[in-house]
Amino acid sequence: MTFREAEDHLLGLELFGMQFGLDRMHRLMTALGLPQRRFASIHVVGSNGKSSTVRFIAAILQREGLRTGSYTSPHLASFRERIEVGEQPVSEERFAAAVERTVDVVDDTTQFEAMTAAAYHELAAREVEAAVIEAGLGGRYDATNVIPSKVAVLTGVGLEHTRWLGPTITDIAQEKLAVVNDHSTLVIPSDLHPDALEVARSVASERHARLVTGPVSDGSFQRRNFTLAYVAAGEFLERTPDPAAVESAVRETRIPGRLDVVGERPLVVHDGAHNPAGAEALAAVLPEVVGDRRPLVVVVSVLDDKDAAGMLGALLPLFDHAVFTRCANPRALSPATLETLAAKLGGPPSETVGEPRAAMERAREIAGPDGAVVATGSIYLIADLVRGEGPERASSL
Repeated sequence: MTFREAEDHLLGLELFGMQFGLDRMHRLMTALGLPQRRFASIHVVGSNGKSSTVRFIAAILQREGLRTGSYTSPHLASFRERIEVGEQPVSEERFAAAVERTVDVVDDTTQFEAMTAAAYHELAAREVEAAVIEAGLGGRYDATNVIPSKVAVLTGVGLEHTRWLGPTITDIAQEKLAVVNDHSTLVIPSDLHPDALEVARSVASERHARLVTGPVSDGSFQRRNFTLAYVAAGEFLERTPDPAAVESAVRETRIPGRLDVVGERPLVVHDGAHNPAGAEALAAVLPEVVGDRRPLVVVVSVLDDKDAAGMLGALLPLFDHAVFTRCANPRALSPATLETLAAKLGGPPSETVGEPRAAMERAREIAGPDGAVVATGSIYLIADLVRGEGPERASSL
């Protein structure tokens, strides 16, 4: 199987959609020889900040001398970005071999199940000592939830995916925290929603798990994520991380698609904020990022299962102009719908440009060399902007 064949195989599995339950995943893991039991793991769940927290934990552990891997989702340009060893994506050859191995043993899986199985197979084959794993959707029935994780991290809980996870913060927290194993450690942020905190305390008590709260972190959302990562890494190591390892991780770790500065004159920032909490976090740190650059132009695409009004309400007051577009994901709202909603919210002058790259070009033109452009609203919009092969290769997750 070539790399392109491997990606095409995964894309073909989109037709199966999302199927809840872990029976298929357990059968697949057994057929592969239980690769997920050949490395220690940290499981990261939550509504926002999962990928950033995963990468920060992996960066600290790698600098502590452990052979470290990670698994995140979704990707921006290529499926292989999801699996990293030593902070580097796996090669196309190894990725294809890992996917082919899953095809050899089981052919009735969803895309995310096949991708997760390939990741666990590759991490075991590369003999990683510690793997940091990002849950996809929820936790209880998420395909990643077959690992005997020593540490679980909850980054936060917001109202998202309510049709699958339940209508309240309590319901969603219960689904996410179902990943906590007996006699493990659960790390939570200091600003966790009170309803989610109550669930965390209950789950920790029921499973005889240590509940560790991260210290209050002032500043940007990424500083908050790093604080959680620092605490989680320390719990995994069972000691305080080496200050030199921590400083190096802070300095050297880049999170693609998350407050990611990708251009100058105008300043161009990619941020995959996809719900109101993420939009509020972006709004809080944006003045620090853009400084006195003007005008500020936002390019927005939002999926139809997200709280578009909540997101636009948090973001639009900061901007001088908005360009609404439609990412390749079939669940994306139409640009006209977003423009109508923005007008009702009293947003800035706006326009619609259907194709994401064309929308960015228009935004850059409006901003001029002294302004700034921010693309946000969905990680799939960011993927469309960085992917070189076009929308037909978009991830389904």
